Amino acid sequence: MSTGHPSILETANLAWAGEADSAATAERLAGHPGIRRAFIELHGTLGAGKTTFVRHLLQALGVQGRIKSPTYAVMEPYELPGFNAWHFDFYRFNDPQEWEDAGFRDIFAAVGLKLAEWPDKAHGLLPLPDLRIAIAIGDNEMRHVSLAALTPLGQELLR
Repeated sequence: MSTGHPSILETANLAWAGEADSAATAERLAGHPGIRRAFIELHGTLGAGKTTFVRHLLQALGVQGRIKSPTYAVMEPYELPGFNAWHFDFYRFNDPQEWEDAGFRDIFAAVGLKLAEWPDKAHGLLPLPDLRIAIAIGDNEMRHVSLAALTPLGQELLR
């Protein structure tokens, strides 16, 4: 009997005491060759550290210069050595027609890294993520981070 929820194949739980811990997690992920073709969802409240983590990951992958939040643009593309990456922020996303008009279907069908903040706002339009990262704010600004692999590629990224 299907519950309508994807099966989680593997999980890892981390505690980030500060931004250096977020950067270290990003560095580890960036070291996996599979990151170049992954789809990663980021969940968490405003201010949890989703965009900060994405910045660290993109910098670890070689993005130079300013990495801006795509909150208003919805998507920011990045050309990296040997592959492309796209950072999505669906916080202000309301119209499924925008998905088609913007060409997001083609982007998600292409090879490359896709990072999506606020994926619930595009529910039913996004493919199954390889990795789901949930960041929760705890006491003393501690971040409780859950990484869930939903595909074999996601499992590879956790190792």
